[in-house]
Amino acid sequence: MNKFSMPSHMNRRTFLQVSAAGVVTASSLGSAGRALADPYPKFTWISPRGTLEVLDDYPYWIGKKMGYFDDLDVEIAMEPGPSDGTATVKFVDVGQADMGFPSPGVFSFAIENGMNLKSAFHMGAKDTFSLAFRKGEGTNDLKTLEGKKILLGSAAWQSIVDPMLAVQGVDVSKVTYVEAGWPTWATALKAGQGDAALSWEGLRAEWIGTGLEFEYWLGVQHSPLFANTFVVRASDLEDPDRKAFLDKYLRAWAMSLEFGYLNPRAAVEAVFEQFPTLASNIGPELGVTSILQQIAVFRGDMDQRAGWGDHNMAAWQTFFDEIHKLGQISSPVRAEDVCTNECVAAANDFDHDKVKADADGYELTDEFAAIDVDAVKARLYDQAVPG
Repeated sequence: MNKFSMPSHMNRRTFLQVSAAGVVTASSLGSAGRALADPYPKFTWISPRGTLEVLDDYPYWIGKKMGYFDDLDVEIAMEPGPSDGTATVKFVDVGQADMGFPSPGVFSFAIENGMNLKSAFHMGAKDTFSLAFRKGEGTNDLKTLEGKKILLGSAAWQSIVDPMLAVQGVDVSKVTYVEAGWPTWATALKAGQGDAALSWEGLRAEWIGTGLEFEYWLGVQHSPLFANTFVVRASDLEDPDRKAFLDKYLRAWAMSLEFGYLNPRAAVEAVFEQFPTLASNIGPELGVTSILQQIAVFRGDMDQRAGWGDHNMAAWQTFFDEIHKLGQISSPVRAEDVCTNECVAAANDFDHDKVKADADGYELTDEFAAIDVDAVKARLYDQAVPG
């Protein structure tokens, strides 16, 4: 088992040619950044995980159902992308998608490799990431992971775990990462092929639904860091027509996040209607558990924020300073240069009373109406490592 590292030594153009395996080519670089009459011929959001059949993207599915994305005047698409953890930034960089959803670590990888992307809407105010352990083997002292093996679904996820461990005082040079593959890294942990595995809120509930019972060190409880963000090409924010579109598009997401916060059961129903197999795999109660975990991350300390999508620049600066010390980025990064709140006011400028009325008036199926949300919230962190 070898410890792997990010390919930061590679020439950026070579990197794009090689790592996208023919999907992103040198010739496509020349056609990126096109200027057309419409802000976008089609606007494509790309996931960071290689699948859409998860509850993580619930705001989009409930927003679509409620018609919040209907007045954009541009065709929109959601794409799963390949399971390569860095695809969500590569594809945006070369114009094969328009918005990615990377973790902060993968976003830093994009910056390090010269991709001119900018975080425009910070989805995850709290740290969604966690470490799963076989029951009875968990710890809240992550320094004990020195000398141990951590299983990942993608090699790119090292950029997530390194800073998560470093801020807890772990010498990451003493940790071995093992790429166990998507979606098999959790079963590899169960089989004893490593000591811990990266996980995140929402997925934690989905794993229970598939019979994977672990205990967790939870970033949402212990980490000063945060979760994934929506990134776009920086040039799009400088184009007035594209900026206006992004404001409207992100407003639809903000409305959908608000709806999900007010009626999480309805948001789960919307996802299950889209993905019946996911529904049959985890069922309504675990679905609601999953979405409540994610709402806690997305909403975070909302009373300290300017609304959905707001970046805490001080926290982002702490992150960039920490990964610079780790050598994850070779040069210092100013948070204000790569993160912006210029879309946040427009995104949150919606009719809150209407969204509340929509959420209150949504008619749940009997199956979902029977779920006691407060009881689920009371058990939300039952899988946390004791103490």
